[in-house]
Amino acid sequence: MTTWEYATVPLMIHATKQILDNWGDDGWELVTVLPGSTPADVPAGNMNAPVQTNPIAYLKRPKA
Repeated sequence: MTTWEYATVPLMIHATKQILDNWGDDGWELVTVLPGSTPADVPAGNMNAPVQTNPIAYLKRPKA
């Protein structure tokens, strides 16, 4: 039975392909990409606060 290890990686929009290619070269498979969460220091409902969050890549590979 295959067992897996997982990693989460923040993606920079201008370097997404390079980041994913590097992880892929190390045997990691992309499972999904989800938006990043709102930073904790931004008060809820503050529509004027600049919120720039990077998407998060979820990866997996078989354990050795």
